[in-house]
Amino acid sequence: MSQPKITAYLKTYCGWSEGVRAIFRKYDLPYEEKDIIKNPAFRWEMEQKSGQPLSPCVEINGTMLPDISGEEVERWMTANGLLTPSDAEPDAPIDRACSDAQHAAMAAGQVGKINFLS
Repeated sequence: MSQPKITAYLKTYCGWSEGVRAIFRKYDLPYEEKDIIKNPAFRWEMEQKSGQPLSPCVEINGTMLPDISGEEVERWMTANGLLTPSDAEPDAPIDRACSDAQHAAMAAGQVGKINFLS
């Protein structure tokens, strides 16, 4: 199976974005990450390509998957023959936003102390 070309428009710290990253780590998939928080030009690019403002958005082999979870990325890639399903557990939740505690840690500038598994 050849490696797909993946560009992921993600937020620096976001449960949904971390879920997408977790799928890429689970399958050891190389991808280009475009952080829409650190670089507003990437947000503009994402909105132009996806036609909407919500993230994460993932472009795989030219197909844009807008406002998508890690769970949905895995399902789409499997359905399109780009992944062989794995029973391995991802290292972060793939189907949820940040918890209140994670948001509080981000607001307090404690980014290194955020645990996406809680």
